[in-house]
Amino acid sequence: MIKILVNDGMHPDGQQLLEEANFQVDTKTIAQENLPEALPNYDVIIIRSATKVRKDLIDKCPNLKIIARGGVGLDNIDVSYAKSKNIEVFNTPAASSPAVAELAFAHMFAISRFLYQSNREMPSSGDTQFKNLKKAYSQGTQLRGKTLGIIGFGRIGQETARIGLALGMNVMPVDLVINESNLSISLFNNEDINLTVRVPTVSWNTMLENSDFISLHVPFGGKALIGAKEFEKMKDGVVIINAARGGTIDEDALLEALNSGKVGGAGLDVFENEPTPLKALLEHPRVSLSPHIGASTLEAQRNIGIELAEKIIAYYNSNGIN
Repeated sequence: MIKILVNDGMHPDGQQLLEEANFQVDTKTIAQENLPEALPNYDVIIIRSATKVRKDLIDKCPNLKIIARGGVGLDNIDVSYAKSKNIEVFNTPAASSPAVAELAFAHMFAISRFLYQSNREMPSSGDTQFKNLKKAYSQGTQLRGKTLGIIGFGRIGQETARIGLALGMNVMPVDLVINESNLSISLFNNEDINLTVRVPTVSWNTMLENSDFISLHVPFGGKALIGAKEFEKMKDGVVIINAARGGTIDEDALLEALNSGKVGGAGLDVFENEPTPLKALLEHPRVSLSPHIGASTLEAQRNIGIELAEKIIAYYNSNGIN
């Protein structure tokens, strides 16, 4: 029997599909330091971002056939080494894209209308303070008509663009590979009312210099994409959103830009040092926070679980094992 270790959780619908296909599915989380002893007993491991599958662990698991990652990024897996050992690596690039894009806009709306600050301050406010808050937070802005820079124009970046276009924003994506995309936008979730919009990418400097909002949707490439030099090129009061990966923004440079007013607000779902982010960012009055939940909606988790289960079942069926 094929044995599967689900180490970072899985939606019950995905687990049910695997069990109905006669796989043994174990869902008890095994600590990272104990995986070298436990994982050799399994054929498949399903993970998210918490568990790391590196070369040293792979070398201890001669029976391992599949590493399945629920989500987009693969930075916690030594992918090329796994493939050199004939281990399949699966992820779910499409399943969580709408959830991540919606969270990016949740932060944009929260910053534009001071929602995160209101939630912090209103519970302890009296009559006078309430009036002061009303006056202070009546200077919000609308997203319609603003320019949205998107760093990374893959699935999540394109989903972010769809929402921006539907809101009436001017979209400026940048990407190393993609030159343009024809985005299909279904209005009111009705495929019969559908628009197709051609969206070309722009140069890096054009995006930096013209964007009112900038949202990152790229994997971590080993160094920050946004640092002091990039902030200098941006509009005064720009809003930065990072629901991609910690480290893609230089957090010290971001903090300095926030304190100077160069950056008007930041929405952060990911951080350089999780689970202990930079305290000065956590406490900053112009930072909207969430605890790395971009792909964590009920719908996305179900889609991820089902997609992974289907890929694993298809792999074994195509190899004559069922």
